[in-house]
Amino acid sequence: MTRSSPAQLSRFLSEIQNKPKKSLSQNFLVDQNIVKKIVATSEVIPQDWVLEIGPGFGALTEELIAAGAQVIAIEKDPMFAPSLEELPIRLEIIDACKYPLDQLQEYKTLGKGRVVANLPYHITTPLLTKLFLEAPDFWKTVTVMVQDEVARRIVAQPGGKDYGSLTIFLQFFADIHYAFKVSASCFYPKPQVQSAVIHMKVKETLPLSDEEIPVFFTLTRTAFQQRRKVLANTLKGLYPKEQVEQALKELGLLLNVRPEVLSLNDYLALFHKMQAG
Repeated sequence: MTRSSPAQLSRFLSEIQNKPKKSLSQNFLVDQNIVKKIVATSEVIPQDWVLEIGPGFGALTEELIAAGAQVIAIEKDPMFAPSLEELPIRLEIIDACKYPLDQLQEYKTLGKGRVVANLPYHITTPLLTKLFLEAPDFWKTVTVMVQDEVARRIVAQPGGKDYGSLTIFLQFFADIHYAFKVSASCFYPKPQVQSAVIHMKVKETLPLSDEEIPVFFTLTRTAFQQRRKVLANTLKGLYPKEQVEQALKELGLLLNVRPEVLSLNDYLALFHKMQAG
């Protein structure tokens, strides 16, 4: 019987006299078909090293091991430690948001790793931000289950209501594919929201230097703080309005363009103009 079995999970929770913690977004996968589909989507092959965040009871962990992966699992809730320690993995009992990713440096001798996770939904954005800002060169792929609403924001296109600074941030680092939707019935307990799996292929090279990247994201975050306003006005706290308007004109963009209309490449071109003065 696998760890994605509802009976196995129920027995485990009964034995430790505990129940899923809503505060930690604990909704456990209890559908083996979905577990297998996530691992297949992740492109994991034997000898890959994989970072799994929030393994819980270990349904996904078990399948990653079966696929031949070397798993480093980060779990905040110590109630799962005894069960996870039965598996051949490296286990870290710590809040993933506080885990120093440079501790994984030793694995880079094996090549770039992968991230595969059913992310705790309340910290999805901070975790994804951490993965790419702290260790962008560690990963080949990032395959994660997230809230469907967040997945749609991540893969959104310019002009849509879901398009925003998170879209720009993640698409800067990776080519992203919305893989599939996951029904609430595949979890215990059932979440109140729909879920989806996204697969990110991390870019080999980035268009900006390490020093430029945080400055660029300051620009994009500022732009989307008032997404329905004219871009030249939203950025006036960072640059003179006349300078922004001149840059927009040189790029062939309307002076009254709104932040939600510009593509990632448009923002990169605008950034270079602003840096050049």
